[in-house]
Amino acid sequence: QVALVESGGGLVQAGGSLRLSCAASGRTFSRNAMGWFRQAPGKEREFVAAINWSRTSTYYANSVKGRFTISRDNTKNMVYLQMNSLKPEDTSVYYCAADRQPTNYAYTSVDEYDYWGQGTQVTVPS
Repeated sequence: QVALVESGGGLVQAGGSLRLSCAASGRTFSRNAMGWFRQAPGKEREFVAAINWSRTSTYYANSVKGRFTISRDNTKNMVYLQMNSLKPEDTSVYYCAADRQPTNYAYTSVDEYDYWGQGTQVTVPS
């Protein structure tokens, strides 16, 4: 059974940093696109960052560009999101996602991803 499990969320003051981790199990995602999304209460799930399997392409939402960095370790079936200079508007539940099909693309749309984690809460008080 495939599972994605996020960790690393928490409460952090504005300007602080957090590193989210996503551990995949049940199958390897070493040849699949992986991404991070977030969803705040009352809002739709939105794209944050994505990375292709070879780590040659990364994509970021404009709102996090220059502050967040996505990375992955294919040997460990892990993907990470380093979040720096956090702002109150980054407060959200953050979800890890993986595409089912082997591809060296990375996707920014929710619809392109087949597997999702349960989410981890990130709170940045104003």
